[in-house]
Amino acid sequence: MPKISTRGIEMPASPIRKLAPLSDSAKARGLKVYHLNIGQPDVKTPESALDAVRNLDRKILEYSPSDGNRSYREKLVRYYSRFNINVASDDIIVTTGGSEAVLFAFMACLNPGDEIIVPEPSYANYMAFAISAGAVIRSVPSSIDKGFALPPVEEFEKLINERTRGILICNPNNPTGYLYSRTEMNKIRDLIKKYDLYLFSDEVYREFIYTGSPYVSALHLVGIEENVVLIDSVSKRYSECGIRIGTLITRNKELRKTVMKFCQARLSPPLLGQIVAEASLDIPDEYMRETYDEYLERRNFLVDSLNKIPGVYSPIPMGAFYTIASLPVKDTDHFCEWCLSDFEYEGQTIFMAPASGFYITPGLGKNEVRIAYVLKKEDLANAMTILEKALETYNKL
Repeated sequence: MPKISTRGIEMPASPIRKLAPLSDSAKARGLKVYHLNIGQPDVKTPESALDAVRNLDRKILEYSPSDGNRSYREKLVRYYSRFNINVASDDIIVTTGGSEAVLFAFMACLNPGDEIIVPEPSYANYMAFAISAGAVIRSVPSSIDKGFALPPVEEFEKLINERTRGILICNPNNPTGYLYSRTEMNKIRDLIKKYDLYLFSDEVYREFIYTGSPYVSALHLVGIEENVVLIDSVSKRYSECGIRIGTLITRNKELRKTVMKFCQARLSPPLLGQIVAEASLDIPDEYMRETYDEYLERRNFLVDSLNKIPGVYSPIPMGAFYTIASLPVKDTDHFCEWCLSDFEYEGQTIFMAPASGFYITPGLGKNEVRIAYVLKKEDLANAMTILEKALETYNKL
């Protein structure tokens, strides 16, 4: 029998999706499953975006340019300027979701064996994209006890060697909800400048910041303009995960030319997705205000509910729509599986993502889960009741 590639063997299973077969089985048994595992919002997609699909009047669904439709990129320039991110349309490359932006950034910037440094826990697919590019992720652990604040810069510097090519951050952070301060961002900038590294910055949650602290983009940082690669996506801010539209933004002309080779090889980003995303830029301000208020209310309710459950602790996330909570169990991988395969409460159960899959260091996060508060408050309330009952039952086994 032919062998599977080493890359394929090393590719990690998604902690967000790997339990989906158990969830499907639970539903087949008639259970209602509350999905806390995945960042799929239940907030309605903007009407202008849906109208763009309903009213589509085209005879041909053609390729778009490999870097995306110019009309969309020009409108994005105005969008980013609202956040004091000043870029030109040619600095923007439209990608098939933020995921492709990360992958193309790695493919263009990293040679096989090169290393990037990532604070952990981190978005699980970063590891998958690094493996796809033949690169190595070196991690700096952050701690739930400190609210997942940026680890001391000295810990990053200890890992820098001749193979180090960059630092990757997600701000606001998935999976922790942490928001990096200006002081923390300046410390990262100084390291990037000192060692002439790339700074890969995933900023898809910029609309969802629940503190008076300012949003500091990597593209705000002075002195490393040529080093920054910004990753973005419309999936979360407009509840458009399925249209698969993201962006890779850099002022580094040589890097853009290199990324374009990969873009041309995959031909073009989704045409229909770009039409929807461009229409979304015309939404009224009240859409984002209402969405923001909804997530803020959910965050407050969820964190308060979690911390009322005996033995459970969640810090207060300052951005995005996730939190990592510690549970009074030794192995949340087993607990999350058990919730789907062996437990129900009044015909219901919960689907959570074991946090161990968001850590690179083996053994970390074994008593933690990532919870996405993308469900309405009534559903979150039911899910928290189920979690409390599940913990009571599990710890008596």
